[in-house]
Amino acid sequence: MNALTLQWHDAGEDKTQNIYEQQPSKNPGTVRIGRDPQRCDIVLNNPTVSGLHIEIFFHTLQQGFYVRNLRSQNPPLVDGRQLVQGEMPLADGTSISLGQIQLKVTSVSTGNIPATILVPPQPPAVNPHSPVNSGHHHHHHPPTPPTPPPGVYGLECPKCHKVSPPEYLQIGCPWCGTSLAAAVSVLVAPGS
Repeated sequence: MNALTLQWHDAGEDKTQNIYEQQPSKNPGTVRIGRDPQRCDIVLNNPTVSGLHIEIFFHTLQQGFYVRNLRSQNPPLVDGRQLVQGEMPLADGTSISLGQIQLKVTSVSTGNIPATILVPPQPPAVNPHSPVNSGHHHHHHPPTPPTPPPGVYGLECPKCHKVSPPEYLQIGCPWCGTSLAAAVSVLVAPGS
């Protein structure tokens, strides 16, 4: 579960709010912050804050939380830099100033600790039909993947440097399971 914790001081009180990736809000996919309770999910009472000031959202491609300015005349300061347009990534310790109110990101937990969620399923490194004789798992010599015929392009794994046929691009390296998105295309020379 991806979550971000904001803390701020408003109207003499310390406040804390958790923002989650799929949080229900007035504008699905983002959490809006400002003075207007009709449009904002987090309402700040300070007159220097705009009615609809910023929104915080989870960027699925970047796998992180970002802040976006919604009020060009009163841009927020993110770690001291004006955010006039576009968006900026938020990290643990980032400060966001809206007028005289300062919001502090006190923690960011992105659920990408088990990388298995984000990575497409990998082919098994060992052929499931071959009996495993010893307790040692040799991931280096599975019997399956074909070497591309000479004179065609193959994909060289960035990790184990073995060459796979181009159709393994979506699946990953059949030897070590590494993604072949960053693989180098190599010409398999005749007689190799």
